[in-house]
Amino acid sequence: MTFRYTVSATFDDDAVAREWLEWLARGHCADVRAGGALNAEVIALDGDDITFEVRYDFPTREAFEQYEADHAPGLRDEGLERFPTHRGISYARSSGELVHSEG
Repeated sequence: MTFRYTVSATFDDDAVAREWLEWLARGHCADVRAGGALNAEVIALDGDDITFEVRYDFPTREAFEQYEADHAPGLRDEGLERFPTHRGISYARSSGELVHSEG
C-alpha cells in the first residue's frame, strides 16, 4: 500500500511563498522523486493564512524510510538554508499509510 509524506508550510510573506514555490518547481520536488517518491503535488490550502501542502507518495513505508535515511537530511538542510524559519515560515510534517483510495 502507498505511503504518503506531507510537508506543510505557512508563510507570513507572499513574496517568500512565491520564492519557495519556484524552488519546489525548479528541482526540489524532482529531487524527492529521485529519492524514491512516486509523485509530488503542491496544494494551496484555502484559508486566511498563506499555507501550502506538498504531498509525496512512496511505494512502501520501507521506501520512505530509505528516503529519510539517505536523501532527506541533505534536502532538508538545503531547504532550511534557503528558507529558514526566521523568514516567517513555519513547517509541519506528517506521514502515514494510505488505507483507502478511489478514482
